[in-house]
Amino acid sequence: MQHNCARFVGKVAVLSASTNGIGLAIARRLGQEKAKVVVSSRKLGNVTRAVDILQKENIEAIGVQCHISNSEERAQLIEKAVDHFGGIDVLVVNAGVNPHIGRMLDCPEAAWDKSFDVNVKGAFLLTKEVIPLMKKRKGGNIVYISTISAYKDTFGLGAYATAKSCLTRLAKTFGAELADDNIRVNCIAPGPIDTLFMKEYGKLESFQRVLQNEIPMKRFGQPEEVAGPAAFILSDDASYITGETIIVSGGVTTRH
Repeated sequence: MQHNCARFVGKVAVLSASTNGIGLAIARRLGQEKAKVVVSSRKLGNVTRAVDILQKENIEAIGVQCHISNSEERAQLIEKAVDHFGGIDVLVVNAGVNPHIGRMLDCPEAAWDKSFDVNVKGAFLLTKEVIPLMKKRKGGNIVYISTISAYKDTFGLGAYATAKSCLTRLAKTFGAELADDNIRVNCIAPGPIDTLFMKEYGKLESFQRVLQNEIPMKRFGQPEEVAGPAAFILSDDASYITGETIIVSGGVTTRH
């Protein structure tokens, strides 16, 4: 679906883990609204494919191979965005790993460390590194992609949910600290979205029960259904919103 509004004319958007699923959908939506887009992924082949897809849709896009936990690759991501487009206005941190499905008590230390290294530390460091560039532009917008599991226990995703829940606090703290710099920081917590990440987990019998009993819409969301709220929260339409987490979950009850 094409979108005719152009809320991001002249804006440069950098997105981590943005070559498929939610990340690519957000990149596409921002590009349709006239942002210049920098996509990234750990795998160069995925980067090349995503850039090709976006450019064929007349979206101004480049791509950079970047593992969010690698400091040199993060620096290269930022450098290429600045060299090619002149600065950074928007950052979307979508990188997420779930190295352990099962009881949190059974989570190996290495899997726990990897979950926090990518899901939390990578988001924190990339934010710190991008902020000076946003200050140069007199403002900016940042969104972290978290998970509904940060609010509602989901069997087998304890370690992942614990790490991703930190993004809500990152958004709160950075949102408060950067308000004077005209930089807004928010978070989106999607429910089950039809992505590669959910393919395996979605097959579990326990998840099928959740789908039927706890999600009023009784279906997976589509990546585009996260991209719409992301575009809103990153745009000037949300100019008085910072430090918040928007839940996009098909009606799952999370707050009372």
